[in-house]
Amino acid sequence: MIYITQLIYIREEQEAVFHQFEEEVIPMIAKYNGCLMLRIRPEEAQVIEANTDIPYEVHLVSFPTEKDFTAFMQDEDRKQFLALKEQSVQSVLLIKGTIL
Repeated sequence: MIYITQLIYIREEQEAVFHQFEEEVIPMIAKYNGCLMLRIRPEEAQVIEANTDIPYEVHLVSFPTEKDFTAFMQDEDRKQFLALKEQSVQSVLLIKGTIL
């Protein structure tokens, strides 16, 4: 099992576009045996300490194998919506890991 954590930073006033991207793409995770385990929108008051900007959203996603994750990333239907991501997302910090 692999786990993908994303800290997602979006462009100002692009929330609606980002939500549209997510509405289309998040359901595709299951097609590749993945699971959106956690989706959080942290607020500044909830942060105890930070040495970086607070992301708009944090996602924790799991896939049984690297092959499943790669297939999801290369999905042609998903690629149709990448323009929405490019318009709305400023940057993403992706952290890949496994359970020890």
